[in-house]
Amino acid sequence: MKFITKRQWKRIKDWTKFILAIGCVIVFAVFFVFNLWSPIKKPVNIVVPRGASVARMTNHLYKNNIIKSKELFYFSIRMNGGTIQAGEYDIPRGAGVWTIASMLTKGQIATTTVTIPEGYTVKQIKMMLMNIPYLVGDVDCEESIPVCDLHDGEIFPDTYRIARGTSRLALLELARKKMMDVKQSFDNARYPVPLKDWNEVLTLASIVQKETPRAKEMPIVASVYINRLNINMRLQADPTVVYALTDGLGDMQGEPLLSGHLKMDNPYNTYRYNGLPPAPIANVGREAIRAVLKPAHTKYLFFVADGRGGHRFSKDYGEHQKHHEKWREIKKKLSEQ
Repeated sequence: MKFITKRQWKRIKDWTKFILAIGCVIVFAVFFVFNLWSPIKKPVNIVVPRGASVARMTNHLYKNNIIKSKELFYFSIRMNGGTIQAGEYDIPRGAGVWTIASMLTKGQIATTTVTIPEGYTVKQIKMMLMNIPYLVGDVDCEESIPVCDLHDGEIFPDTYRIARGTSRLALLELARKKMMDVKQSFDNARYPVPLKDWNEVLTLASIVQKETPRAKEMPIVASVYINRLNINMRLQADPTVVYALTDGLGDMQGEPLLSGHLKMDNPYNTYRYNGLPPAPIANVGREAIRAVLKPAHTKYLFFVADGRGGHRFSKDYGEHQKHHEKWREIKKKLSEQ
């Protein structure tokens, strides 16, 4: 058996260290070239049009100084699958060709969130969406599809995470389908007397939604209206009058609701007509729906604002008048400030 001398062993170790060092240099060089070698000094936004070829995007990125090497970028695309996906992309500062190629091939498109507030009407939601620059297209259409004929109560208020460049109609359809899913989750619920169907549940929930923003208070407000319906007492809900006055907008836009308005002849005016209005007056969240399906067990028939964002509840008109007088005093003090 031939033994390795100390001098030979030292030479082997020296060569091993040298090869490892060279390997580390090569690995770092490759990593630098593909990940750190970048002309991007600040975040940049790019758009890949539908049908754009890899060659077209490579030239575009090179001409706009987003990549330093067309060859390296093209190679990175090939190594990541070879195809790119259309969309809008937020490229971070210092991103190399491999990072950019990975984003484009995996479709890591820029996203945004859109919150549809609870209690908004369809008209308010459409106005809001038209003011969001990251969305595209109109909010109205004439085709015979559900999203072209939306009614209040058919949209679920929520925060939606979507790709930038999403069409406004697509977002409305997403919110419409979400409400259909919500309805299914309540399909086995027992409707409280005297509510007969889902439309009546949503209609009362929309009134509750407009009357109070407090989830804990909603079952009590719902109980007031349930109690009134059960004794055939008019609901006398101000939001229903506002809905009628504003032709479904649901917002007086700073104008006061006057006593004369309560006399208007409109089926949504619950001061003039008994029972629920024909349909919802807003789009509602889960808490308002739950409040109607499981109202508090009370004997309350009246409520008025307490000046702190909530309400005072009463079983009879005399007690309600006292609470109303306190509310008038609070409003007077607020107006004097």
